Amino acid sequence: MAPRLMILLCALLLGGCSRLLFMPMGPLVRTPADVGIEYRDVALRAADGTALDAWWLPARGPARGTVLFLHGNAENISTHLASVYWLPAEGYQVLLLDYRGFGRSGGRPAIPEVFADLHAALDWLAAEPDAQGRPLFLLGQSLGAALGGYLVGADPAVRARFSAVVLDAGFARYRWIARDVAAKSWLTWPLQWPMAWSMPRGYDLLDQIGHISPVPLLLIHGRQDAVVDYRHVQALFAAARAPRFLLSHDGPHIGSFREPAIRSALLQFLADPADGCGTAAPGLCRNDDSP
Repeated sequence: MAPRLMILLCALLLGGCSRLLFMPMGPLVRTPADVGIEYRDVALRAADGTALDAWWLPARGPARGTVLFLHGNAENISTHLASVYWLPAEGYQVLLLDYRGFGRSGGRPAIPEVFADLHAALDWLAAEPDAQGRPLFLLGQSLGAALGGYLVGADPAVRARFSAVVLDAGFARYRWIARDVAAKSWLTWPLQWPMAWSMPRGYDLLDQIGHISPVPLLLIHGRQDAVVDYRHVQALFAAARAPRFLLSHDGPHIGSFREPAIRSALLQFLADPADGCGTAAPGLCRNDDSP
C-alpha cells in the first residue's frame, strides 16, 4: 500500500471512530404497513434535545409483554423490521428505535451520546399506557446488543426495568471487532491496530455483562457468523452470570429469526426467562460451561 494512502486512511480512522461504528441510512425503504403490520410512528426526544424516531407495533390480541428492539450499526429500522415483525402475532408489542442519525432521527451517532437515545426510549415506555403492568424485554442485535447489554449491566436503574435481556450476535469489545473487520481485507489488514485504537474505551459489553444478573440473559449467535466471530459470544457467555443461556445456530449474522427453531426458543424464553429455551430448541440452547 502506498505510504500516502496509509497515512490518509489512518487519519480518517483515528479521527472518526463513529464512522466505523455507525453506518446510518436516511430514507425508509418500507413501513410495517407495507407488510400488513399495524403500527404507529413515535416521536422521542433525548435529554440533549435530539429528536428521535421510532415505531410502535401493538400486539395482536392481549399483550403478553413489551420488547424494546435495538438494531445493528447499519441502515435503519425499516431494513431491520424483518427481525421482529412476527412478534406482534405472538402477543408481544415492540418498540423499534432509530438511534440519532438513523432514518428520520436527528443528530449524528456517537458513543456515549447514543445512550441518551436508549434512555429516551425507556422514558417513553414508562409513560406508555399499553406498556404498563407488563414485562419488558430487551432485544438487541449486533451493535444494538453491545449498546443495550452494556447499559443494562452498567445502570442498576435500567436493569431493574427489564424482566429479561436477549443479545443476538453481539460483540465483546469494540477493539476486537475493529481488528476483526480490518483483518478481512488485504487493503485494511495493516490498519488493525489503528482501527482498534480509534474505538471508544470504557463501554465494552464484556466488562458489564456479568452485572446483568440476576436478570435472565439469553445470548444468540451463529457459529458461522462472518461478521462477529463466534469467539465473541464464547467470551461473553463465560463472563455472564446465572441465569444465562446460550442459543447457537448455523445461520448468518442477525439471521437468527429466519429459523423457526430460534423463534420458538425466543418465545419460550420470553414466556419463562428463568427456565431458558432448551425445550423449544433441544441441542441448541444451553446454560452450562461445556464447549
